Amino acid sequence: MIFVTEDSAEDIEAIERAIGRSHPGLRAEFFSSGAEMLARLATTRPRLLLLDLNMPGESGLDVIRRVRADDTLADLTIIVFTSSEEPAEADACYAAGADSYIYKPLNFALFQSVLSRTLDYWLNRPAAGNDARIVVPPSGESSAQT
Repeated sequence: MIFVTEDSAEDIEAIERAIGRSHPGLRAEFFSSGAEMLARLATTRPRLLLLDLNMPGESGLDVIRRVRADDTLADLTIIVFTSSEEPAEADACYAAGADSYIYKPLNFALFQSVLSRTLDYWLNRPAAGNDARIVVPPSGESSAQT
C-alpha cells in the first residue's frame, strides 16, 4: 500500500489510472490534504508516500518535515510528485528529507511512464540508504505533447 496526497481532482484521477494500468495489484489510499494523510499515518504504515508539493493548508514541504521529525518514520520513502519545476523548491524538499522529487509531465502517456518507473524503482528498493535525486527537466522541455 502507498499513500498519495494530492489536492487536484484531475491529478488524483490521472494517478489512479496510471497506477491501475502499471501496478494493478498496488493499493493506494488517497488524501486531499497533508493533515488528513498525517492523521492516517498515525495508525497505518504505507510502503511509501507520493506527495504533492503545493497544497492549501499543510504543504508537501510541511508534511516532509513532520514525517522526518518522527523517528518511527525515519525510513519511510517520500516521493514529491509535483508540477513545480523550481530548483529551489526541489532543494528545499531534499533538505527537509524527501527521497525523490519528480516532475509531473502534462502528457498522460509520459505521466504514466514516469510514475510507473518511479514506483518500480522505489518499491523494489530497500528503505535504508535512499539517495535518488531530482528529476526536473530544463525549462521548455517538460511538456512533451506527443
